[in-house]
Amino acid sequence: MRAARLIKMVLLLQSRASMTAAELAEELEVSERTITRDAQALSEAGVPVYADRGRTGGYRLIGGYRTRLTGLARSEAEALFLSGVPGALREMGLEDAASAARLKVSAALLPSLRDASESAAQRFHLDAPGWFKESPAPALLPAVADAVWDDRRLIARYRRQESEVSRELEPYGLVLKAGVWYLCARVPETGSYRVYRIDRFTSVEPHGEHRFERDEDFDLPGFWEERAAQFARAILRDHAVLRLSPDGARQLPYVTDRAAAHEALADAEPDERGWVTITLPVESTVVAYTQLLMLGSEAEVIGPPELRDRIAATAARMAALYR
Repeated sequence: MRAARLIKMVLLLQSRASMTAAELAEELEVSERTITRDAQALSEAGVPVYADRGRTGGYRLIGGYRTRLTGLARSEAEALFLSGVPGALREMGLEDAASAARLKVSAALLPSLRDASESAAQRFHLDAPGWFKESPAPALLPAVADAVWDDRRLIARYRRQESEVSRELEPYGLVLKAGVWYLCARVPETGSYRVYRIDRFTSVEPHGEHRFERDEDFDLPGFWEERAAQFARAILRDHAVLRLSPDGARQLPYVTDRAAAHEALADAEPDERGWVTITLPVESTVVAYTQLLMLGSEAEVIGPPELRDRIAATAARMAALYR
């Protein structure tokens, strides 16, 4: 435990010009007295840790000291090589850079850990697209990725329904969802953040030479999670009234929107047979028809009438077919 803490302390001091005992104690979750003892131990081991006295003082490394990554455990090294998803890096045009970085990290590891990249690759592989779908990378993805890395504004033209629209964008981040690439960007004109499917861009061009100032409070994972939830709720514009058997209730979250299904089932009271009646938000009666057919006889559609009639007609044709 102490050895891991000492290594982390050295790495913290390598990444910053100076840190106070209080800052180190907070990062390492120990007391300031422990920091003092650890600094002395590092100094005795040959690590040039220097303590500046006074109110503005702190600890720092002198002489440009750098340590190799010999403190990595096998699990840590393997996790490090998992951090780059090969397919996504390739589509963004970063495969060569990622390969060079992996080589440099491998060279810095202990000999006993240099097979970590191969070990990780043989134990984990991400295949992002869904089954039975081919999602080729958008041709403009590398150009958009470059703008994201460089914080450079773009003039993007994209398809919106039957027309093309031109928009100035500040590209904040990329998201790969189910094989589809999205750009999360701020529109300077309004200051609002929006999400764009990159395969709908018809052209992107840099706008000027100066980088835009990123909002340091912007959190890409949090923003995406919120927008994804909003999108899922927004497309559920219709409702279906259902009677579900116990098996149907268990299967419902797997054939329709999971959150909507759980919410609809939360307050449902089962009858004497264990069946429940719920009102389920759905995208449309057309989509609901396809989804609810998967429940077979474990679900009865009460309404709307057109959905009930369509499923009843399909059930009658199937009964005749199998009679």
